[in-house]
Amino acid sequence: MTNAQKPDTTSAGDVYQQMSSMVTSHWVPQIIRAAIDLSLPEHLAGGSLTADEVAERESSAPETTFRLMRACVVLGLLTADDSGRFSGTPLLGTLHKDAPGSLRGLALATTLSAQWLSWNAFTSSVRKGRTQVHEALGTDFFDYLKQHPAEARAFSDGLASTTSLWTGTAAKVIDTAGVELVADIGGANGSLLHLLLEDDPQLRGIVFDLPNVVESAIEEAASKGLSDRTEVVGGDFFQSVPAADLYLIKMIMHDWDDESCITILKNVRAAMNPGARVTVVEMLVGKPSNPGPAALMDMNMLAVCPGQERSLSQYDALLSAAGLRRTGVTPTESGQSVIEAVAAG
Repeated sequence: MTNAQKPDTTSAGDVYQQMSSMVTSHWVPQIIRAAIDLSLPEHLAGGSLTADEVAERESSAPETTFRLMRACVVLGLLTADDSGRFSGTPLLGTLHKDAPGSLRGLALATTLSAQWLSWNAFTSSVRKGRTQVHEALGTDFFDYLKQHPAEARAFSDGLASTTSLWTGTAAKVIDTAGVELVADIGGANGSLLHLLLEDDPQLRGIVFDLPNVVESAIEEAASKGLSDRTEVVGGDFFQSVPAADLYLIKMIMHDWDDESCITILKNVRAAMNPGARVTVVEMLVGKPSNPGPAALMDMNMLAVCPGQERSLSQYDALLSAAGLRRTGVTPTESGQSVIEAVAAG
């Protein structure tokens, strides 16, 4: 190789380091999952501990517990002194199960075996033009969750744990004036609905989701003192949905292909009370020169689900096909947008 052919490592060093970080980044979520499994956020909330002390509490191997905690120092989750005592950082605190806005659920949901196994077939998904999740799981993602209740609950908890990051910003821009009854379609534990109910004491709500999912919504409503204003209904949004004045469809459309989305929206259109409104909360993909974070989320959809992230014009087409008309769109601080629609004509 001549000098002209050799890479300019002086000027290109940063990009090589960047690529090195990218291709090893999959290590990080599993380290975080292990830290949660060993309850490091809880154990270290009261002060510093050695790895041996943590291992004794967790009945884990002392040497590998130390190695895990040492790696957590590199990630900024822990600090340590030279005597081998470890302390938690504010970053670790975001994973504490009792922390306001805890991201523990999100960390566990995104490291579920169903998620990771699905990514093994990702390149095949790109080549074949559709998710190859069946190759990885033997079934589609949501049927897999039905067959594995513990993972289904973890996935639902993960969605709920994003309340402080995503749901709260959406709730701030959803207008409930003149609304008596809100239906949270595919609402899991009802986190978005609960925020609206807490803000408007005259409001009543319905959490509508699959029967194997809505149990968590009953518990969540009770914990927030909202049971008297929250009805929890099990069902299938591909068949029908309850009547309401305002519909919340948060991070549902991106899970499904166009035909399925139109079916869901048509069922909403058929059930709407007179004058009802629909709010779709999703990330929007921008122009190719600046697509935004939605383009990365879109890759997760390709790996795991038959759906995709979409542009605003693509959502307009779905709404129109279901007999709905967009009346507005409001970006939020979280990167999601609230798309509002009413019955067309």
